[in-house]
Amino acid sequence: MVFNIGNQQGGVVNNVAGDQTVHGGQSGHLTADGQDVRGLVGDLRTAVEQAQLPPAVAPEVRAELDSLDTEVNRPEPNREVVAGRLTRITRMLTTAGALAAAGTRLVGPISALAGWLGTLGQPILHLLGG
Repeated sequence: MVFNIGNQQGGVVNNVAGDQTVHGGQSGHLTADGQDVRGLVGDLRTAVEQAQLPPAVAPEVRAELDSLDTEVNRPEPNREVVAGRLTRITRMLTTAGALAAAGTRLVGPISALAGWLGTLGQPILHLLGG
């Protein structure tokens, strides 16, 4: 069997000669350097503001975003701290129904930040259903 594949772009690309078995699924995620991570937090903040969260949830989400922003602006962000903050934000947005309502506007930056976190981001991706 021969594969002749031109240019490909995708989160996960498998070129297999023969059989392939995948257990547990596959996903691909954007990884970003420090500057891009700060931009992703800004994108998340913008998406949260546009989501019109319930008044009972909005201040708590904003406080977590402020702390997340502070952490990613450090010269060496602590990824465990970022993961904790992003997990709390994701849970609050899920509980408030904002993820379902806003779709990719919220999911995009959360997924990208989770990808930057590597294995620490896996639980966040599971919260998103990915």
